Amino acid sequence: MTDCIFCKIAAKQIPTKAIYEDDDLIAFHDINPAAPVHFLIVPKQHIATLADCSESHAALLGKMMLLAPKLAKEQGCGYEAADGSIGTGGFKTLFNTGPDGGQEVYHLHLHVIGGPRPWRGQR
Repeated sequence: MTDCIFCKIAAKQIPTKAIYEDDDLIAFHDINPAAPVHFLIVPKQHIATLADCSESHAALLGKMMLLAPKLAKEQGCGYEAADGSIGTGGFKTLFNTGPDGGQEVYHLHLHVIGGPRPWRGQR
């Protein structure tokens, strides 16, 4: 996609301060954060929406979901529960899909949102 902002970020055409990068994914802070910690995990491959994913994307989606708690912890909003009880901290993960789902950039991305209950009061 020649006009996709996330493709341009992945291709290093638009600078960003990445918090993680490998061959498949890049993660960086949201430019309009909804909480003290708010970053995006974005595949380098252009996939417009979660609804466009197929079985062939299962490993990529799994990698994104497994990366979320690791990066959340590194960014200061990890979840800790040593003995199996309700622990402390935490974060929210969110895929917006389509216009009614609140998607603004049509390149698949996972929001990781954390801090002291930043979504309290939001519906």
